[in-house]
Amino acid sequence: MTQLITTQLVTLDQNLGDSPADVIRVLAGKVAATGRASEVEGLFTDAFAREQKTATGVPGGIAIPHCRSAAVQEPALAMARLSHKVDFGAKDGPADLIFFIAAPDGADQEHLKLLSKLARSLIKKDFTAALRAAATEQDIVDLVDGALADKPAAAPAEAAPAAAGTTAAAAPKRIVAVTACPTGIAHTYMAADSLVAAAKEMGVDLQVETQGSSGAKPLDPAVIAAADAVIFAVDVDVRGKERFAGKPVINAPVKRGIDEPTKMVQEALAAADDPRARRVPHAGAEEQAERAEEEKGEHIGQKLKRALLTGVSYMIPFVAGGGLLIALGFLLGGYDITEVADKVVLENNFGNLPEGGLAIYLGAVLFKIGALSMGFLVPALAGYIAYAIADRPGIAPGFVAGAVSGFMGAGFLGGIVGGLLAGYVAHLIGTWQVPRWLRGLMPVVIIPLIASIVASGLMFLVLGGPIAGLTVALNNWLTGMSGASAVVLGIILGLMMCFDLGGPVNKVAYAFAVAGLSAGSADNQAPWLIMGTVMAAGMVPPLAMALATVLNKKLFTLNERENGKAAWLLGASFISEGAIPFAAADPLRVIPASMVGGALTGALCMATGVTSQAPHGGFFVFFAIGNLPMFIIAIVAGMVVSALAVIALKRFAVKKPVEVEATPATASV
Repeated sequence: MTQLITTQLVTLDQNLGDSPADVIRVLAGKVAATGRASEVEGLFTDAFAREQKTATGVPGGIAIPHCRSAAVQEPALAMARLSHKVDFGAKDGPADLIFFIAAPDGADQEHLKLLSKLARSLIKKDFTAALRAAATEQDIVDLVDGALADKPAAAPAEAAPAAAGTTAAAAPKRIVAVTACPTGIAHTYMAADSLVAAAKEMGVDLQVETQGSSGAKPLDPAVIAAADAVIFAVDVDVRGKERFAGKPVINAPVKRGIDEPTKMVQEALAAADDPRARRVPHAGAEEQAERAEEEKGEHIGQKLKRALLTGVSYMIPFVAGGGLLIALGFLLGGYDITEVADKVVLENNFGNLPEGGLAIYLGAVLFKIGALSMGFLVPALAGYIAYAIADRPGIAPGFVAGAVSGFMGAGFLGGIVGGLLAGYVAHLIGTWQVPRWLRGLMPVVIIPLIASIVASGLMFLVLGGPIAGLTVALNNWLTGMSGASAVVLGIILGLMMCFDLGGPVNKVAYAFAVAGLSAGSADNQAPWLIMGTVMAAGMVPPLAMALATVLNKKLFTLNERENGKAAWLLGASFISEGAIPFAAADPLRVIPASMVGGALTGALCMATGVTSQAPHGGFFVFFAIGNLPMFIIAIVAGMVVSALAVIALKRFAVKKPVEVEATPATASV
């Protein structure tokens, strides 16, 4: 196995700059210079993106920036002992010992275990003292190799022994913990060892399950059952969380497990003795009660927004896949495929091709798969709106209410109403106090049954007809739009798509477009016009920000310039969220500038008849775009206007010059 660290990867007593970005860039350059990474920029971007999610500074003047990156070809450790300390976000101050861990996307388990072992060694004071005292690069390499060869100081999956003098009559408290970070290389294991060490000093029996990249050994169910409390020191979802149901729980980011392990153990001990302490929820009705408690502070508007966004986000995969398949069906079989698709797929096969040959047969198959996928649009929307309100017991009644909406012609609007009804009814039933023997039936039988009857019954008997009438009127209005009114609609859709970049307003415009997509045809192209307008306008913000970083680099920080490189591809793919880093840093300039360009693009698309039969994909679904030249021209026009607008606002709408991030320092090797 390749040696993880060499003398070429060690930098001693040099000034590598003033910021984490400076240090990470220099160390990424060292990794690339040894041939272990294909490029510096790609590795730096991935590592710095990880750094921005959670600071990697830990107590003791240490930082462990790390990442997985496609740019890494062989796992590597680059180490720097800084003459000028840099703040990596640790509570006790800046760091002078920096270990940069670079792992490939597909790093093997052995390498990941070694990287994790190194991270654990860094909480040992004698090891860090030796690193600071080392005279040469080779001394550092020898120390690290020695740490990698030794056993970890504490095995998280093993119980810490009871404090001296503890008797069977006064058995120590028992705590279990789970640690996990997004990358799963360093913080996961350092938090585990820190918690174990703190518990050992306090005479507490603590066992940890590390859910990291080098694999996870689940805690013994008997150990979990005997535990008095549980600690979740995690930045991601806990796998198998239901195993800890009913236990008093302390939740915190993984970094707190490194910074404040003693406090976390003390809090867990206090929770174990507190009957009112928060507990890991059970599935079903009890989980609903826990959810309700957590959401007490939410306003009704926030709850509705969260539910609607959840429904739309789960609906999009059905729409994206189905819409593209329908577009491919039209490409191969022509618009007439809608009339013959059912007959062709049922009566023909590769040995019995229909009139028109293979293209017609494949077009019919693709169209039918897409149409069936699009048929889930309203049920999925309603089902996951209900899920957001009532969790799993709400899914079935939500899907049923959505299916009823589709059957009655109430469409997208009916799906929203049906999903909200199903979710709130299921949520209400979940709060009922029922005998213990009945609790197991609540989430799988009683809640879905009653909620389906109530929500779908109301849709059939009261709400479905009026909503269907409203949907028909709306479709007729859109079909009849032309001239100036169509341009106004294009402007409104463009503004909505650029207002919050993937947020609720953006999602409303997008959902409005995709909901009518399946109704489009050669004779009724209004839904395709709306879809083309929405897609084009949504591509403008990330492309405009990418262009702005090229036209005037000095107005943007180093991080924004790096984001600008990624925004080209994100914008071309119709991922509006590619502009979020810019909007988050400077919303009062970026959002208005984006909206100006989006409105122009929307107006041009509507005025020139740009259509899209695909709900997603941007330039990559060119075959599904009608009037492709104007689609491109409209996007370029909006992109240029927004880029120039944001540059102008950054230059002139300020009282003092924008503070530009320092360029990375270069270190002599």
